[in-house]
Amino acid sequence: TSCNCEGRSSLLTMEKKEGLLSSAYNAAFRQVLGVVERDIVPDFMIRRGIRYLLSKRAATSSPKDGTEFYEKLQDFVEELKEMPVAVQTDAANEQHYEVPTEYFTDVLGKYRKYSCCLYTRKGMSLEDAEVEMLQVCCERAKLCDGQSILELGCGWGSLSLYMAEKYPKSTITAVSNSKTQKKYIDEMAEKKKLKNLTVITADVVHFSPPRGSNYDRVVSVEMFEHMKNYKELLRRISTWLKPGGYLFVHIFVHRLGLPYHYVVESEEDWMTKYFFAGGTMPSSDLLLHFQDDLSIEKQWYINGNHYSKTLEDWLVRHDTSKSKILPLFEKTYGKGQEVKWFVYWRLFYLACSELFAYDRGERWGVGHYLFKRRD
Repeated sequence: TSCNCEGRSSLLTMEKKEGLLSSAYNAAFRQVLGVVERDIVPDFMIRRGIRYLLSKRAATSSPKDGTEFYEKLQDFVEELKEMPVAVQTDAANEQHYEVPTEYFTDVLGKYRKYSCCLYTRKGMSLEDAEVEMLQVCCERAKLCDGQSILELGCGWGSLSLYMAEKYPKSTITAVSNSKTQKKYIDEMAEKKKLKNLTVITADVVHFSPPRGSNYDRVVSVEMFEHMKNYKELLRRISTWLKPGGYLFVHIFVHRLGLPYHYVVESEEDWMTKYFFAGGTMPSSDLLLHFQDDLSIEKQWYINGNHYSKTLEDWLVRHDTSKSKILPLFEKTYGKGQEVKWFVYWRLFYLACSELFAYDRGERWGVGHYLFKRRD
């Protein structure tokens, strides 16, 4: 009994020490972030700190023991099956997609592609890299003129508008959770005189397509990262496809480690708190565990350096447009908050760029998947 009491006492002491250390670390992190918010810390120091945090993430999400790795992977898969299709969709929408469109017209490329671009040649511009990825997505999705196509999570319409122009005999239905995105896409479609594109504002969790099970293709670019229950999501998508129809997914992935949730556990998790509430970092094989209704036909990996270059291009435009962005952010986030949020968006680009460049782009990158409906 004495030994048991001593053991419990020792455990409580250790937990207390860990709690104190954690509190001290969080307090220190808050102080550092407070200095960074004033826009006085040079980028090389910020990048160094980000790389340190990434090394911790890489270590904790990549168990060396194979048994432990696959047990944790299977636990994650089973956990997702019990979750809603998505969580915190309103928060995620507010964090990104209801920020004024003027901001993104300054920062993104000509096609307003708010996702990874493809830099296949040295010295490529952001606009050329946008088109390169749009073309690759269309090819891998096996798109052709005359199809009925549904895009889930269309952003500012880069792919939807591109498809509507490239395939004039096709009917394109695009879904966004943002009214500002719909407004922008509708304006661009009218400007381009496109009659084959319809944009719907809806939360994918509750979305039901107007055409029923009548799509040749469903495509999605960087929306699945906001989802949880892939089993249910893929089941629903299978019912929206015609026999022989395909689903194409473009999603960022953790290729050399486990999947994980974006949750706020400490002050380090400011990315989740301010930019990616309810998000998921899938492993490259995660979607392959949900093939009840759709079967994988082909899978690709795009090195993370392509996304890093995309983010660096956005960062340059963000910095170049500072005089325009600060007044816009004052209106968006409140007087006195504009510098802090200008820095937060810089940190977002820096952190994501370093993430995808880590380990030469081989750890975190972009996955492409082509699923076929099971008939």
